[in-house]
Amino acid sequence: MAIFAIGDLHLSLGNSKPMDIFPGWKNHVARIEENWRRMIGPEDTVVLAGDTSWAMRLEDTEQDFAFIQSLPGRKLLVKGNHDYWWSTANKMYKYFEAKGFDSLQLLHNNSYEVEGVALCGTRSWLFDIGEAHDEKVMNRELGRLRMSLESAGESEKIVFLHYPPVYPGTKAPEVIALLKEFGVTRCFYGHLHGSFVRHAVQGRVDGIEYRLISADGLNFCPLKIEKPLEITGCL
Repeated sequence: MAIFAIGDLHLSLGNSKPMDIFPGWKNHVARIEENWRRMIGPEDTVVLAGDTSWAMRLEDTEQDFAFIQSLPGRKLLVKGNHDYWWSTANKMYKYFEAKGFDSLQLLHNNSYEVEGVALCGTRSWLFDIGEAHDEKVMNRELGRLRMSLESAGESEKIVFLHYPPVYPGTKAPEVIALLKEFGVTRCFYGHLHGSFVRHAVQGRVDGIEYRLISADGLNFCPLKIEKPLEITGCL
């Protein structure tokens, strides 16, 4: 069993929100599927780090999640800032069950033990440079991340966030402090696209290894996360 990660699929198979209007996104669904099927098997686990579907309501996600369901592996969903369809866990699991989406699970206030490591995560929050962040939202996300990390016990903890905790000129110190409190040394995040990708913080910073996993940042190829600190993806 292997662990993979990719974020920001921005699927819109059931509505008209095309992504090919953006540079580099032409045929992105087909490219994701080709790379996914080539790399990932049914026994593997894939973390989807937010912004999975453009749907506004849960019932409008059916075609997007049917596509994800058709791909091999177990998928762990993290909430993104554009996942407006996200509802309560109970409602989402009932919807998944009704539609037969049995490979989809939520990474939300919890963690999953895979190959001797604990997969933890939440959406997180990051303010724009020069602007104060919403303290209420940040505190809620910190609570969710803490709950996820606490549920992991003594296992090595790998964290998946939607928002980057660090970016040139700004950072989310509360998030970073929580990662350090729980001894996290690997953190993967999405959210950044286009020209922002080349400025993303990637590599070790103050004891934590950061890696961007937004779909276009990975050339639409899921990233394989090895143990120990080794990551492989598409050339």
